[in-house]
Amino acid sequence: MLGRLPEQFFAGMLAAVAAARRRPGPRVIDLGRGNPDLPPPAAAIEALRAAAHETATPAVHGYPAFQGAASLREALAARYAADHAVALDPDTEVAVVPGTKTAIMLAVLATAGPGDAVLLPDPGYPDYHSGVALAGARPAALGLDATAGWQPDWATADGVREALCVLNFPSNPCAVCAAPGTLEAAVGRADERGSWLLHDLAYGFLAFDGRRGRSVLEVDGAREVAVELWSASKVHGMAGWRIGFLVGAAEVVGRVKDLLDHLAAGVWTGIQRGLEAALRADGADVRARHATYLARRDRLVAALRAAGAAIDAPEGSFYAWWRPPDGLGAAALLERARVAVAPGEGFGARGAGWVRLSLALPDADLDEALDRIVALLRAG
Repeated sequence: MLGRLPEQFFAGMLAAVAAARRRPGPRVIDLGRGNPDLPPPAAAIEALRAAAHETATPAVHGYPAFQGAASLREALAARYAADHAVALDPDTEVAVVPGTKTAIMLAVLATAGPGDAVLLPDPGYPDYHSGVALAGARPAALGLDATAGWQPDWATADGVREALCVLNFPSNPCAVCAAPGTLEAAVGRADERGSWLLHDLAYGFLAFDGRRGRSVLEVDGAREVAVELWSASKVHGMAGWRIGFLVGAAEVVGRVKDLLDHLAAGVWTGIQRGLEAALRADGADVRARHATYLARRDRLVAALRAAGAAIDAPEGSFYAWWRPPDGLGAAALLERARVAVAPGEGFGARGAGWVRLSLALPDADLDEALDRIVALLRAG
């Protein structure tokens, strides 16, 4: 099984950055990682702190409920009702997971077996391939069409009878939202073929310019064929807390819960209480976080365009997806500007020639990195 696993893309990227930092020169600024720099909301930290001091009984520091606290699942269901007008059953349609990266692996294991085809977006998040490898399944590329705003080109999957299709909007790395009809087409395909659909909504709160990060569960019929990943990492700055949700089709949610019963012993109660506090808050922190990333997006786009670069303004996520001029790819930016970016080919064959730039770093670092990139662009 280990031999089937692909090279871990982000581990390799971190190693390249570390090697560059050991070489003499200006400090390396890392625009390659999607590691949120904005902290969790104060209410979440306070709830976690209070839980940590609760030692009179084993309620906090003993084993948590394997399936997560009912109140946390209910809080997530309330969030979906408010954000997406979707009424989830907290008992059968919500699974608390130890991070949505883990949930990717579990969802693939729950829906695909040895030899089954799994449609993965190209370009797409590299770790989807890890789940396919662990299941002994085989990846099949679902090409995203650059000329159509990086939406699925279903013709690239003609002839594929997949057990599972994976989509991710707002997209990492392409920074676009699902176009009208995209999610409907995916649900229709799954229903027609008797397959499953996994939608990764990690960046659902980060849609710009009047757009909205839609849940696939808003689509008629999705509850029978689709599950969705909801991550606390980006929306609440809790990447290190390792907690999230898998929601949707009760059959798949139940399978993932069964897998979790064997693989884990729940998520620490203090973390659950912190996330519940964030979910039940008034949303001011989420709005402020959105405004920060939007301002950074606008500065990045303005700086590159002022230097003559062509770049589409990101529609969502905290990334920008850019095709730099020939000779100024990821390796050259790291070598000549001491700015690390994620090379597009790491996200799939259709990412070749592109780079992903992160907005998840302090303003001063982003501005300095942009100054260096602009200087290279103007130097020609």
